[in-house]
Amino acid sequence: MSQPPAPALSRHAALVRMHAATVLFGVSGILGKLCQSSAPVLVCGRALFAVAALGLICLSRRETPWRGLNRRDAASLALSGALLAVHFVTFFQAIKLGGVAVGTLGFACFPAFTTLFEALTYRERPSAAELWSLVAVSLGLVCLTPSFSLNSVATQGLLWAVLSGAVYALVAVVNRRAAATVSGMRACWWQNVVILACLLPFTANALPAVPPLDWLWIACLGLFCTALAYSLYVGSLTALKARQAATIITLEPVYAILMAWALFGAAPGPRTVLGGTLILGAVLYGNRR
Repeated sequence: MSQPPAPALSRHAALVRMHAATVLFGVSGILGKLCQSSAPVLVCGRALFAVAALGLICLSRRETPWRGLNRRDAASLALSGALLAVHFVTFFQAIKLGGVAVGTLGFACFPAFTTLFEALTYRERPSAAELWSLVAVSLGLVCLTPSFSLNSVATQGLLWAVLSGAVYALVAVVNRRAAATVSGMRACWWQNVVILACLLPFTANALPAVPPLDWLWIACLGLFCTALAYSLYVGSLTALKARQAATIITLEPVYAILMAWALFGAAPGPRTVLGGTLILGAVLYGNRR
């Protein structure tokens, strides 16, 4: 006997899942900084763990993730998986060059890209409230980001982070198409299979030389910050617009800074507090609408 279809996700449940995913995204920045392996090796390894974990979960639910996918959904997931490969590599490169704060704060600009890409793709004009929220987020980033020299490594890290944000905005728009017909678990599995296919040819020789401690960080990234986080993220898009999701994901640097404070004693300064307050205010205002 076939099981009844799962009930539609409520907006409240979608918001809870999106915030939980955001916390895990913040953890990924800290783990990426701890990992000494190169960004492509790190991303390939985490995708390997994510594919294994998601495959076991799907099989335990008697769901075969590689069956029953139509061509349109397969094309969307292949595109989003390839974009995620680029996003992850650029994001962790930003973390390694600029640190957790620079990497996560630069990435947080992606709601602006999402608003632009979504308007072009779906012909949805952003509301005045959404534009003001983006202004508040931008002001928060100005407060949080110190002055950089264009020749400094930190500036290079910031540029990598902004590129990562632009690519991730494309992922959010593509995921919105797939989320309506493909479960978050299956979508995440397929995307990580594509990431493996994209990166394994370039990292296969380096994987055997990865230190044991790096494998621990990579496993945590794959199991929790990829498999769990992206399943929550993709699934929540069935009840949230990509622009709403983008605003919530902006909280990632705030969560990352708070975790770095708790774990490493890196207390945020006044500008960090002010910037975080502006960002949090924009997110809370967006969630009310």
